[in-house]
Amino acid sequence: MKQYGVSTVFSFARLGALLLKEFIQMRRDRITFAMMLGVPLMQLVLFGYAINNDPKSLPAALVATSNDHYTRAMVSALQMTGYYRFDHVAESAAEAEALMASGSVAFVVTIPSDFARRVERGDNPQLLIEADATDPAVASGAISTLGTVAANALLRERGMEAAAAENARSQLEVVVHRRYNPEGISQYNIVPGLLGVILQMTMVMMTSIALTRETERGTMENLLAMPASPLEIMLGKVLPYLVVGAVQVLVVLIAAKLLFSVPFMGSLPLLLFAILVFVLSLVLLGYTISTMARTQMQALQLTFFFFLPSILLSGFMFPYRGMPGWAQIFGEIFPLTHFLRITRAVMLKGADFAAIATEVGALAIFVALFAGVALLRFRRTLD
Repeated sequence: MKQYGVSTVFSFARLGALLLKEFIQMRRDRITFAMMLGVPLMQLVLFGYAINNDPKSLPAALVATSNDHYTRAMVSALQMTGYYRFDHVAESAAEAEALMASGSVAFVVTIPSDFARRVERGDNPQLLIEADATDPAVASGAISTLGTVAANALLRERGMEAAAAENARSQLEVVVHRRYNPEGISQYNIVPGLLGVILQMTMVMMTSIALTRETERGTMENLLAMPASPLEIMLGKVLPYLVVGAVQVLVVLIAAKLLFSVPFMGSLPLLLFAILVFVLSLVLLGYTISTMARTQMQALQLTFFFFLPSILLSGFMFPYRGMPGWAQIFGEIFPLTHFLRITRAVMLKGADFAAIATEVGALAIFVALFAGVALLRFRRTLD
């Protein structure tokens, strides 16, 4: 029986031909094939090796005017917990404050000059530990067992047997200051980060189809026939999205203040300047992707390849310092990593330009790099 000239009887030969056609088409569409294999592998590696909700070996600064054996015992005990890594020795409290404001350290441990004398007299010595609580998950594990560990170390150093936990705490007073977010409110950490994530998703995605849309609509010839240089075409494509980004920034900042009561401790002009550099790097990245893709679907697939590791390794969803060293190095190649440090530092810490200059410089490097690659790949003639 035939209908419209085609046999309705099931044919394995025709099915085999159709399957062969689809496999050949999949082989030619290398981006889609890479997505099918690369994304699951990327998720396994990142979630299996790079993600850690209990960060260890956190950078810490020590402020101590003496180097007696009690002080050394305290530092050694904190290091033995695995949470603290003393790689900074501050000469003063002001220097330690600058280190924490810039994000160089997560903790500042201050041992007073009369610490050893008060230990010998049994006069309840004090130990001050300041924790960067902009990300509550980072500080919680390192602080939870702090009192018992330090007190037991002091008892051992005095030649005394470790007492019960309640008695051990009575030998030493550990004063903990959670800086910048003392209540441990997670929204204070998440909402500033969402500003970067929202801008990244929209700016890169919209500009990534800037050129491929022209090709699919058949208007690329008109664009190439215009008496405009590649730089002029690139600017004409990306600058309108800066206006869209400005609207998004305004909406997120107003919502952060009115809906979530996120504090704003720093300079608004400084934050806006950093946002401008960040958004410029994103639209240039999207334009670079559009020069590599042949269709809008391929452009969107390439942006997904960028989004997944960027969000996971930037410190937005998981503590950045909790990742292994190789993952932290890999995370540095994403603009979002540097922008999150800037927004949290300016909004929560009140950081000045000196504290975020390194991160702003990194974003400026991304701008120059993406602009250069986009101009090199732009073709003045159709292939």
